[in-house]
Amino acid sequence: MKVNQRTPNKTAILALLLALLSLSAMAQQRFKLYGKVVDEYDNPVEFASVIVERQGAFAVSGLDGGYSLRCTRTDSLFITCMAVGYRTKKFFIAPPQSDSLRYDMKISTMSYMLGEAGITAMRRQTDLVQHIKSGYTRNMPSTTGNGVEEIIATQMGVSTHNELSSQYNVRGGSFDENCVYLNGVEIFRPMLVRSGQQEGLSIINSNMVADIDFSAGGFPARYGDKMSSVLDITYKRPEHLEGSVGLSLMGGDAYVGFGNEKFSMMNGLRYKTTKHLISGGDTKGEYSPSFIDYQNYTSWSPTKHWTLDFIGNISYNRYSFKPSDRETSFGTMQDVKKFKVYFDGKEKDLFNTYFASFGLTHKFNAKTSLQWLSSTYSTKEEETYDIQGQYWLDDVTAQQQLGVGTYLEHARNFLTARVASTALLLRTAIRKHNIAAGITLRSERIKENSAEWEMRDSSGYSMPHSLDALQLIYNLRAKTKVNSTRLESYLQDNFRFNNKAGIFNLNYGLRLTHNSWNGETLVSPRASLGFIPAANDNFTFRLATGVYYQSPFYKELRDTVTTAGNTRVVLNKNIKSQRSIHFLLGMDYQFRMAERPFRFSAEAYYKILDNLIPYNVNNLRIVYYGENLAKGHAVGVDFKLFGEFVPGADSWITLSLMSAKQKYRGLSLPLPTDQRYNLSLFFTDFFPGSTRWKLTLKGALAGGLPFGPPHSGIEKNSFRAPSYRRADIGMSYRLLNPERRTSRHSIKDIWLEADMLNVFDINNVSSYYWVTDITNNQYAVPNYLTGRAFNFKVLFEF
Repeated sequence: MKVNQRTPNKTAILALLLALLSLSAMAQQRFKLYGKVVDEYDNPVEFASVIVERQGAFAVSGLDGGYSLRCTRTDSLFITCMAVGYRTKKFFIAPPQSDSLRYDMKISTMSYMLGEAGITAMRRQTDLVQHIKSGYTRNMPSTTGNGVEEIIATQMGVSTHNELSSQYNVRGGSFDENCVYLNGVEIFRPMLVRSGQQEGLSIINSNMVADIDFSAGGFPARYGDKMSSVLDITYKRPEHLEGSVGLSLMGGDAYVGFGNEKFSMMNGLRYKTTKHLISGGDTKGEYSPSFIDYQNYTSWSPTKHWTLDFIGNISYNRYSFKPSDRETSFGTMQDVKKFKVYFDGKEKDLFNTYFASFGLTHKFNAKTSLQWLSSTYSTKEEETYDIQGQYWLDDVTAQQQLGVGTYLEHARNFLTARVASTALLLRTAIRKHNIAAGITLRSERIKENSAEWEMRDSSGYSMPHSLDALQLIYNLRAKTKVNSTRLESYLQDNFRFNNKAGIFNLNYGLRLTHNSWNGETLVSPRASLGFIPAANDNFTFRLATGVYYQSPFYKELRDTVTTAGNTRVVLNKNIKSQRSIHFLLGMDYQFRMAERPFRFSAEAYYKILDNLIPYNVNNLRIVYYGENLAKGHAVGVDFKLFGEFVPGADSWITLSLMSAKQKYRGLSLPLPTDQRYNLSLFFTDFFPGSTRWKLTLKGALAGGLPFGPPHSGIEKNSFRAPSYRRADIGMSYRLLNPERRTSRHSIKDIWLEADMLNVFDINNVSSYYWVTDITNNQYAVPNYLTGRAFNFKVLFEF
């Protein structure tokens, strides 16, 4: 039997071969296009759509502005980049010879012209970390010289009660619950500072700042370990020569920066004195505050894969005070009292800090990088004083003397500390996931040798009065050392996706820490979700939760033991980390009013507080109990209206309502930071028809904080201080006309500024001095902050 075999069809084989060759050629013609989308200030633009015309290829930029897509090689490529709030821009590029091409795109914020002023659109916030423009610190009336912290104090959930200090409270937390990062390195403050008069310049130099990121709660796992907030500062890398010189009645500053694509360097020198402010208070004398610091930031990229960074800071802070007399009137119109004191003695303080960090970054590709960071911080602090005061307390209304006596205060407090850390940080992007991981090893070496006491004499009797012995009203001795090591690690993922419902941004992560001091190992899960609904993209919703531990630092470790009237400090080895569990719900709504953009924001929060270490606050000094004795909660709601109330100038107003309670030994007590309301205002304006005249107004109205007699328990904090009320206004004039300036001019701008500080001359209270008479009646005499003052400044920019 014969089998009939068919011969292959030559036409079909030829067609198949041609198809394979065509597919191979098309594959060879495709290449990877990637890069970064930034705005005119080089800030990354998220949610930007990058579309290759006529090909249908597109991508959406991530949190860092990065995008990546594959497209077909043609004679020319036309690319469209668009984002909400930005001008749509088209780019033309030639196809690359290789299989990949990096192309960075810069788009500008959308501007609507109204008369002579431009109105810009707003940036989206899809997580619990908000971006704040560094330019707000320019031409702002300032009492501390720390512009970044003063801007932070006007944000939602943030408050301050002392214009001489850069420290702030966030949603019921203390000063010590705020974490601050500089180029990825956690920074620290001096520990013996007890008043705003002693506080110098913070390490953050406003002239060198590029990006300010701040979170008042619900922050991701890469930040920690604090319970309240995170401030993340990134310094800029100048690409050309720039600089500024400023002089005022409260000091001066000089800045110079230069660079190119591979190398950049910035140098900043600042000097501050508050003598002009504090010498006008009730206490007269010889004030000599002097604060100076120098800072350098150098960045070098020898190749496109390697970058080396260095930051160095040296700060010398001196405060000397020789009081002569004081006269304070307080009370009400119907019950006026007068406190008169004559002084002998003086105070002399020293706070020297040194900081250095070194970073080495290797970029494997556009999406993956590995960074090694190493830093060291050291401080030498001395607080010494011997001050005697002879006082009279009179009831002016009744015309009678309430008390007369003498007090003597003595301190010899010395502290040295060194904190060193080394860290390894990894960042990578896989499809729609931005993954970050890190591990940090930190050592802490702290040594304190302190002795302070106070004696009071009322009508010839030492207080507390005893027939058997001479007793001091307060006596403390500390001679302690801390040697501890911390291991911190984290892993987090930021996943962005979209569907018919809208755009989602999910951030979730885990943080692991171990402290050798108490042998404690902690696990901290955190997550947040942002949502922009497709039905109305003017809304943005945010939801976050997480567990936040605050591992005890030196001040929290200090417990006290009193024997026969003498108190000494001991360090608690069994102390646990304080814990705060955050629940936050927030929203933004963008709208236009009078043809100008506005954004209304609201956030509600509830924080469960556990293993609390109770503390008292005296001015700026926080004194802890040294034991986990309390638990509590903080609940509140914050509102913010942001926009161009005046065309071309950003302004905002915030309102915060809060209740912060703790349960201590069966008693329900307010936290020392239980500020029930806070209203902040930041307003800028230009003269009609001119951008050369600029007005800046800052205002604050904050509820009073609980307080009680000194050296007593928190259960005695049954009083409330008056509300903190303050307004500062600044007027700036640009001497050079920007329309007539040419590129040949070496001086970019000259600004003349005049500030009126504490416009209404309100007597705000920083703390109280308690006077006790022989019948054991106590009188709280307020220590007032600064009164009305004027400052004049000239600023040269080039």
